[in-house]
Amino acid sequence: MISSQQNQINTTINGLFEDSKFDVVNIMKGVAKSVFRPMQPLDFKDAYLSITKTQGEGLINLIEDNNLKNIVEFGTSFGISTLYLAQGVLETGGRVITTELLESKAKKAISNFKSAGVHNLIDVRIGDAMETLKNHDEPIDLLLLDGWKDLYLPLFQMLEPNFHNGTFIYVDNAEMAESKAFLEVISKNKAYKLQSLFGEKVVLITVKK
Repeated sequence: MISSQQNQINTTINGLFEDSKFDVVNIMKGVAKSVFRPMQPLDFKDAYLSITKTQGEGLINLIEDNNLKNIVEFGTSFGISTLYLAQGVLETGGRVITTELLESKAKKAISNFKSAGVHNLIDVRIGDAMETLKNHDEPIDLLLLDGWKDLYLPLFQMLEPNFHNGTFIYVDNAEMAESKAFLEVISKNKAYKLQSLFGEKVVLITVKK
């Protein structure tokens, strides 16, 4: 049964990657708008801004190898990364909470989750993550940060009480300026161990309380 579901998820993921092959054009269009004003999430409403297949496979291994069950994701987009998370928790008996600012993206992501047959494993929350996750009071085994970079630190600090020994925080786009500033703050706390992955594109933070 699980094998059949995994195949269904893979089929959906492959279709989304095929659809995202012109993503660089949509990203450039979004960036071009920042010539006249600061960038806004809405500028990238048509862009996947996805993790890679290699990253996705790494996330599945991380979840399965450490029996992670309670996953929180910041930045759903169209759901590629969320589907990889779902593949992992399908094996561990866990669930995923994911939050997306743009309603249009969230609705498309929900449709993708239904196509993959895993919508029952995923709680999609639409809106500002600082609001949608404000009252979260359950343990977090894995936090995936892949949204607007200036929210990495305040969101991390808000969810920090839910971390435990062995919690992982997966920081995508770690090479960007705002991400580096966030990681600099976290690196000063001895409770956190930082490891660079994928040529420093990702930093994996491990909680050592």
